[in-house]
Amino acid sequence: GFMASRSYLALFITDAVASTLTAIIVAIFIHETLPQRQEGEQPESMGTTFVGYLDAFKDRVFMVFLAAAVLVNMVYMQMNTTLSVYLRDVHGVPPQQYGWLISMNALLVVLFQFAITRRVKQFQPLYALALGALLYAIGFGMFGVVGSFVLFVVAMLIITLGEMIMVPIAQAVVAMLAPEAMRGRYMAVFGFSWAIPAMSGPLLAGMIMDNLNPDWVWYAAFITAGLAGSIYLWLSGKTRKLDADQVHVS
Repeated sequence: GFMASRSYLALFITDAVASTLTAIIVAIFIHETLPQRQEGEQPESMGTTFVGYLDAFKDRVFMVFLAAAVLVNMVYMQMNTTLSVYLRDVHGVPPQQYGWLISMNALLVVLFQFAITRRVKQFQPLYALALGALLYAIGFGMFGVVGSFVLFVVAMLIITLGEMIMVPIAQAVVAMLAPEAMRGRYMAVFGFSWAIPAMSGPLLAGMIMDNLNPDWVWYAAFITAGLAGSIYLWLSGKTRKLDADQVHVS
């Protein structure tokens, strides 16, 4: 918000530099985790690779988990898209104050992510994800019923706590659901949990804001996150594979 109020060019240049630095760090310090091919094992063909993706789509538990992730990420996507427009147009919040909310979110993640992760990893992961979805429902739903900046800050604090619970655990659950040699494919398919919300979330929210009371964006977010949490709870009763001591989050 601070940079956007002065120069959009500087903002996008900063984004480009940060993305480049991230790519360099990943290339240098992140090591491959794919198991080494055994001696005499034939390399996989392109056709076999695509069949492997089909195997991921046939995994019913994983697909239900993916559906829940799509719902919850559709809610989360509103923080970086619809929220700024809503706060400006409905409550007159300037870009700088919206920037403070987003910066607070990022700062809290940097400061407390590891501490939160250590505390929640002792719980059954799907229960933890359900808790995170509940916090999303409360935090995003608050934007539809409160009107002061102080309460917007409270809502963002609740959302941030939900984010710190959900994001690392969700990735770990995908790794546990996937066969060892297919983790990359499962992770790739899990990418739809962000691609689909990025495509549809802002569109649906925009349609609501254009045709209905804008507060309904946040009422819908409350319902959607609650539905995702219910799916996580349902999944917890369908699989015994995901015990707390089996899921390693970092």
